[in-house]
Parts: sequence; C-alpha cells; structure tokens
Amino acid sequence: MVHSVYVASTEGDSIKSIVALGILESLKERAGKAGVFRPIVAHQHEPDPVTEVLRLRSTLPLTWDEVLGVTYEDIHLGPREAHARILERYLRVARRCDAIVVIGSDYTDVGEASELALNARIAANLASPVALVINALGRRPTTVRTAAEVALSTFAENNAPTLSVIANRCGPEHLAKVREALSTLNVPAYAIPESRLVSAPTVRAIMESAGGELIGGDASLLDQEALALIIGAMEAEHLIERLEDGAVIITPGDRESLLLALITAHAAEGFPSLSGIVLTGGFAPPKAMIRLIRGIGTNVPIIRTALDSFTTGLRAGEVRGHIEPATTRKVTAGLSMYMENVAADDVAESIASFTSTIVTPLSFGHSMLERAQGAPRHIVLPEGSDPRVLRAACRVNQLGAARITVLAQPAELDRAARALGIDLGGIGIVDIRDEQLVDRYAHALAEIRRSKGLTVEAARTQLTSPTVFGTMMVQMGEADGMVSGASHTTADTIRPAFQIIKTAPGVQIVSSVFLMALADRVLVFGDCAVNPNPTPPNLADIAITSAATAAAFGVEPRVAMLSYSSGTSGSGVDVDAVREATALVKQRAPELVVEGPIQYDAAVDPAVAASKMPHSPVAGRATVLIFPDLDAGNIAYKAVQRSSGALAIGPVLQGLNRPVNDLSRGATVDDIVNTILITAIQAQG
Repeated sequence: MVHSVYVASTEGDSIKSIVALGILESLKERAGKAGVFRPIVAHQHEPDPVTEVLRLRSTLPLTWDEVLGVTYEDIHLGPREAHARILERYLRVARRCDAIVVIGSDYTDVGEASELALNARIAANLASPVALVINALGRRPTTVRTAAEVALSTFAENNAPTLSVIANRCGPEHLAKVREALSTLNVPAYAIPESRLVSAPTVRAIMESAGGELIGGDASLLDQEALALIIGAMEAEHLIERLEDGAVIITPGDRESLLLALITAHAAEGFPSLSGIVLTGGFAPPKAMIRLIRGIGTNVPIIRTALDSFTTGLRAGEVRGHIEPATTRKVTAGLSMYMENVAADDVAESIASFTSTIVTPLSFGHSMLERAQGAPRHIVLPEGSDPRVLRAACRVNQLGAARITVLAQPAELDRAARALGIDLGGIGIVDIRDEQLVDRYAHALAEIRRSKGLTVEAARTQLTSPTVFGTMMVQMGEADGMVSGASHTTADTIRPAFQIIKTAPGVQIVSSVFLMALADRVLVFGDCAVNPNPTPPNLADIAITSAATAAAFGVEPRVAMLSYSSGTSGSGVDVDAVREATALVKQRAPELVVEGPIQYDAAVDPAVAASKMPHSPVAGRATVLIFPDLDAGNIAYKAVQRSSGALAIGPVLQGLNRPVNDLSRGATVDDIVNTILITAIQAQG
C-alpha cells in the first residue's frame, strides 16, 4: 500500500514547496521508494521548477512526463476526461512507490475558490489526505485561522480529509499568536516564519520579467537570490547609504556615475555585496566604462532592459520566489525552516498510518477498469446495429478491458462503422444467420428445453432473436457474458437467460443490484429491477447473493434488511417478513454481518444509528441495502441517483450460472461501457 499526501494551498505565493520538500525528506527516511506527482501544471512540455526540485530529490528515477497529470487547458476542455487522466497517471507512479507526495496547483489560471475545490476533488479521487498550507504573509492571526477554517470546510465537503495545517510565511512578530490561533483546530497545526531568502526571486527571474539581457558580470550568478529591490536614481552618495546585502539595484542606464559607484561599493571591503544591477532605458555603458568595470574585476551580473525604471521595478516586484533546482541555498534554508517549526516525524507518521475509506465514482470506475483489464473476458453484444453499442464496444476494445463480439450482418455493420467514423478492428463479428452456428445452437437449445417440448425447428425460430443467439453463445462457452437491452426490453434480455443459463447452484432466484457510487463511497442496492414481491426466503436469497456481488466489486458487505421500523420498534405483516428474512440470512450465511429490520437512515447515518441502534455492527455503516420489494428498491435508487448525483451502475443481474446483464433503453455510451466492465468482472468469477 502506497502512503500519499496531497500538499495543497489556499492561494498562490504560499511557497508550499518547502512543506512538500520537508514531507518528502521525512518520508524518504521511512520509505524505500518515495516519489512525487503534480496533477496540474501550466505547460506540459516546460517543467515547472518546484516539481523539478522534488522530482530530482525523490528516490525513484522518474521523468518529467511521468510525474505530470494534465494542464489547465486540459481541465477547461474536458474536466471529466482530465480528472480520469490525473488518476490514471497518478496510479502509474504510485504503483512504483512506497510513499508519494502530490503537489497541488499554483493558482495560475482560475479563480481561487474554484481552484481550491478543484484540488479537493483531485485529492479525494487519489484517496490522498491533505497537508494544507495557508499563506500568512501580512495577515493577522485571526485572519489566518479563518482562512484555514474555510479551506478545511471546502476539503471536507469534497471528501478530502485533512491531516495537518501549516501557516507559512508568518511575520516573526505574529508567529506565536498564529500558532495559538490555530491550536484549537481539529487537526494538528504549525506555523513557519517568513524567510527573505526562501521567498526572494532570483536575479535571472527579474531579468526575464523585464525582458533584459546580461551585458556584464558572471552569468552563473544569475541564479542567486535578490533579497531586496532598490530603485536608485538619486545621487551616488545617497544611494550607497541604502545598499543591502543581496540587493538588486534598478537604475537608469545613462547614469554612468551611479553604475561606477555601485560597482566600486560592491567590490570594496565593508560594503554590501550586491546580487545584480539592472540598467533601464535601453542604455548601455560606454566602452571606456566597460573596460573600467572589467578592470575592477567585479562579477556582479549587469543587466540591460529597454523598460523604464518604474516599469522595471513594478515587474520585478511581481516576480515570485520559487524554489528551483539551481537555488541550492533556498532548498537548504526551506528544509531547515520546515524541520525547525513543524513536528516532521508526527506529520510523517500521520501520513504513514492513514487509511482512506473514501471511494469516489471516478476511483471506483477506474478500479473496475483495472479489474477487467487484469483478466479480459469475452463479452457478446447482441445489438450490433445500435450506434451507442458500437461506440461502447470500440472504447472497451481500445482499453483492453474485454474481448468484444457484436452480432450483426457484416455489410450493415461496416456501413454503420463508416458512418460513425469508428474503427472496428479487433472486434469480433458474428452473423446470426450463419447456418452452421444456427444448426449447432438449435440442437443444443432444443436439448436444454426438451422438458418444455421445444423442437429443433422451433429452436431455429427462437435463434432469429439476437438476445437468444447471444445467450446461447454464453451457454455454449463461446462467450463469457452478454450485455443487452439498449434496443430490447428487459424481458427480451432476461427471459432467455432464465430459460437457458438458469440459476447457479444454491440460488433460488435471479435478482439484481445497482452499484450506487456516491461522492465518498459505494453502496449496493437490491433488488431494484427483477422481483416485485419477494417472499422472506426470496429476500434472504437476494441478501446473500447481493453480499457476494458487493464483495466481488471490492465493497465490504455489511447487510441492512430495510423496513419502515428498526429493531423491535414495529410490527405488522411487512416488518415481520423482513424480520423472518433476516433470521434466514443469519441461518444460511452466519459469516455475514447483517441487521434487520432497520430503517434506511439508521442503516447509513452514524448519528441516527447511535440513537436508534447503538450496538449494531451494521447500523450507520451499511454497504448492502436490501429493500422489501421492487417498489421500494426502484424508487429509492432513482431518488438517490437524481437527488444526490450518484452514479447508478446497473441493474447487475446476479444468481445466474453465467453473467448476463440488462441495459436501460436510454443507456448512454458510458452506461454501456460500465455494464460491459461489470459483466467482464463477473465472468472472472
């Protein structure tokens, strides 16, 4: 299991990089393989400096392309696809790591409130707890706390748990008060003081902001920090009095006397050492002055820009002080400040011991895809003339999640593919008029239905139905499962499965479940599509089969037998039926954790459960919810789907010897893809 953390800030210029750097170094001491990942960057082909610093310090040989998720442009063009790509690329890195530090976005493209929520959603999809960084520069302690509370609320609303809060860039005079203000938060909180060195831009960054060029001095010193910016247009004697160590001086390029004074002061004993000189107005020193400067032997970078002094100063003041691979002093200072002001071992331990219970629809869908890709199965799609089915077939084929066969006349299918602009390469095509197949299937079908008086000729007639033909492919072992229903009724899909494939040993009835992917978890609802009025033995059978389905899809089964009352509080025919069904489940499957009768709110809400059924192992934590009849189940799944935005995957048929699943006739391409994946996973056993 990889241990991850998402380092996020509430705005730009928080210098969260030193927190990410400190956490990475702490995790490296605990984990053999520590990596980094950057979900969003401004430019795909231009490595950002912060990511490069952490990438180069990770213990894995990761390339820039490997640690990148998507760009802001990708987010704008297709948010859903971008989130899926972030998760996919993250998992590629995570599989190679024991620990991974995820670096949140830098607020370079969208509004702060929306970008904070964007980071929260990404953290939830990655199942990474958050280390939250607050920019405290120039803010009062109470303001810092308010910013933290708002951010914590945003992450909680998006199902991203926060492990710690770090207020960075605190004014030294406010440091103790900021720590005190944050101490009552419900997560550990720390404060790091502002560092001029860490927050300072480099001379190179100032040169680039002004569109300048180096005309003198040592180019290798462009990566040193500009600890102060001074606009010097006064007389030399007054300017020299204002010089500081590490300052960049911005001065008119036609003031040779000032340049000479600055060069002399920089070289003289007892005077500040400058980081750079920027000459404005597009002027360059005369050749004689250049010779004199070289004679003095100064190495301070001298930069010329066409901008005036005021504009140059404005642009230089806007430059952010990033940590970069070349800024070794910054890296050292930033690490030192993190280690001195944060309980690094405690933060690392909280990351290492964290176990996520969050499952988002995106992460659940991706887990299904990976399961299907792990052992691809052969799925037959009888409705080869439906454009949605063909698009879904192509997508699944491209993903390598299943081997697909469609039933259609080859000439018609070819015309449809050309009209849709899709490639059917790699997809099997079977013509249900194939005489050899029809003859073989007809004899087999007549034998299966012999007790019902079915003749071979009558079987031939039935095989003109694509769903019957597809069902026979599954029964004969020539396909592992079938998905139908996009253009056929539920009865057309299910009836042949009942008659031909039949129920699995020990299962009394075929039933269905919906996999309800909520914002933070997956619930299993049954039966919502097949059995109108199940008897108590039927309900018990549905519960046991649904628990097995839940487990097959990675959901730990905790079964709630739903009713209008909880425990012994109610009586009547309906609640007594649920009580009887619960007893049968306990008798037939004693290993299952089951509770019933129980109301829906008591089953899923811990607060209600604590009041109504405080000692129940299921109440408040139920994952498999069994409804007393089809009315209740169908209404409930649609109500949850429409009111909460949950992704409802299904109906998933269960209890058959081999998997067959039904689609809604309003199914989208995504719905069909999901149902194919489910069927493929069921076929894996």
